[in-house]
Amino acid sequence: MISLQMDMVQYDCPYIDTTVENDVSFYAKQWDFNPASELLETRIMIRGDDSAALDNGLDTLDEHDRIEGYDLLKREPDVALLRSRIPQTDAMGKIRRNDGYITGPFEIDDGSEIWHVGFDREERADGALSALSKTNDFTVESRKSMDLEDYYKLMEHADVATSLLEGCRGLSTVERRTLETAVSKGYFTTPREGTLSTLAEELDVSKMAVSKNLRRTERKVLRRIADAVDELDESR
Repeated sequence: MISLQMDMVQYDCPYIDTTVENDVSFYAKQWDFNPASELLETRIMIRGDDSAALDNGLDTLDEHDRIEGYDLLKREPDVALLRSRIPQTDAMGKIRRNDGYITGPFEIDDGSEIWHVGFDREERADGALSALSKTNDFTVESRKSMDLEDYYKLMEHADVATSLLEGCRGLSTVERRTLETAVSKGYFTTPREGTLSTLAEELDVSKMAVSKNLRRTERKVLRRIADAVDELDESR
């Protein structure tokens, strides 16, 4: 199996266009292609920087000429779960024609998508990349060739990995930025290089806001890690 992680820009994807025009992101791991209608149906989560951003994102998506419609399954102030239908994109068609398949969640933010795609043979992966290069902009972030044992381990722990990824993707934009800044500024190093004051200055918020966001982020991430450790122990 050839496993690719790609940073993809499509020019016929309503989700990408929506993230360009609004402060929203999309996350999805389930796609279903209907060959009769040539529509892609997906359960997809949209998160906005706030409630107003989410409202604007949903309006943009609803008015896009390449959306066949969506059903709002669940809504909270800044996040919603949709069942949406779009025509097959140029990139997805080329992946499918080269026998490619989706191996992981999609993340769509700020005009591009992170794709995880698999191929059974090297030549099929190369054919897909060659076809994609004619009409899409993308960067191959990683390319791995897995033998049977590696593939078995991937399948065995797929649920654990997905749980961790969902935990990270479940963070809000503010929580992700706070965590990334804390790591880059050495807040978690020993001895500690960054402080709440330096983080507050970098993020342009109060120390109280930084502390609150860090605690909330740590609870979410550590809960997922603890659950993943339990699942690994059970599998052994």
